Amino acid sequence: MDADAAETRLAPYDALLVVSFGGPEGQEDVIPFLGNVTRGKDVPRERLEEVGEHYRAFGGKSPINDQNRAFVANLQHELAEAGLSIPVYWGNRNWHPYLTDEVKRMAADGMGRVAAFITSAYASYSGCRQYRENLAESVAEVGPAAPRIDRLRHSFDHPGFVSANTDSVVGALGELSRDAAEQARLVFVTHSIPVAMAETSGANGNAYIEQHEAVAQAVTAQVSARTGAQYEYDLVYCSRSGPPHVPWLEPDVNDHLEALAAQGTRAVVMAPIGFLSDHMEVVYDLDTEALDTAKKFGIEAARAATVGTHPDFVAAVIDLLLERAAVERGEAVDRASVGPPGPDADVCAVDCCRNLRAAKPALGGWDAPAHPSAPK
Repeated sequence: MDADAAETRLAPYDALLVVSFGGPEGQEDVIPFLGNVTRGKDVPRERLEEVGEHYRAFGGKSPINDQNRAFVANLQHELAEAGLSIPVYWGNRNWHPYLTDEVKRMAADGMGRVAAFITSAYASYSGCRQYRENLAESVAEVGPAAPRIDRLRHSFDHPGFVSANTDSVVGALGELSRDAAEQARLVFVTHSIPVAMAETSGANGNAYIEQHEAVAQAVTAQVSARTGAQYEYDLVYCSRSGPPHVPWLEPDVNDHLEALAAQGTRAVVMAPIGFLSDHMEVVYDLDTEALDTAKKFGIEAARAATVGTHPDFVAAVIDLLLERAAVERGEAVDRASVGPPGPDADVCAVDCCRNLRAAKPALGGWDAPAHPSAPK
C-alpha cells in the first residue's frame, strides 16, 4: 500500500490513543494508586487495605502496565506491517503515564484529531463513561491546543475479540486431563459492578450483562465447534469492592465454584472475558483465590488467558480504527460483529451509562462539550 492510500484509510485521524486503567509499579506506589482509584467513592478502608495486600503479595506491581506496553508495541508493529503510518499513544486513568500528560504530549506533537481505544470491551459507567469523563477533563485542562478525541466503539462483539477468547478457552481445556476436558464447565468471569450501574449501562439499560452474555454464548459455540464437544457455561463475577449494603452483581466466582462442586461438577475452565489483560483481579482473584477454591472442593480447574496481545484482538482494534475513520469520512461501512445485541453506537446517547453520583462532561457522546478551540 502506498503512503497516500494508507493516509486516506486513516483520515481524519492523526493518532491512536490507548486509554487504560493503570496500575502500581512497586510497593511504594500501592497506596497512592488505590487512593486514585477510589477517590470520591464510598469504599471501606478495610477493603482498601485488603486489596493493598493483594498487590503487595506480587511485589506491589500490577501486570497491567507491562501488558499495555506490549499491547501498544504489537499495535505499532501490526499497523506498520499493514502500511498504516500512525503514532500510538497510551494514557492511564490512575497511574503513570497519566491521561492528561498524554493529551499534552499529543498537543505538543501537533496531533489534531485522535481516535481513542478504551481498554474495556463492554458498556458501563466504570468501563466507558468514566473514561469519557476523564478524556473531557484532560482536554479541558490542556485547552485549545488539545486534539479532538473520538472514542472507538466497544470491542465485545468484534469477531477478533471472540476468536481470541475462544483460542484461550481451547488452550485452557488442553491443560486439563482428557476426561476432565470433555466434561468441563465453562465459567466466564467479569468484574462485578453495582446492580444500579448494570441497570443503567448502555443506551437502554442492562447492556453490561447483555453484552457479556453475548460473548459467553459466542465463545461457547465456537469452542464446541472446534472441539466437537458440547459445553455448558455460566457468567459469574469477581472483585466486589463496595460497601455491604449496596447490591452488586452475583454470583461471586468462589461461591459459584462451591455450588458447582455440590452439583457434581468436577472440572471447569475459568475464562476472564471481562478483562483485556491480567489485572490484579485476574492474577489474584482467579489465579490465587478461585483456583484455591476449586482445589478445596475437588474441582480440576484451568484459567484461560486474557486476550492481551493475541493477534486476532490486535487486528480487531485496527479494524475498529479503520471502521471509525471510514464513518467519519462519510463512507458506508460493514461493521464486523458476531451478532445480537450488535455493535454499539459510535457516539454515545445522552444518558448512556450515566454517572449516578453527579453529572459530569464526557467526550464521545451527543451531549459532549464543545472542543475548547470551538468558536464561542
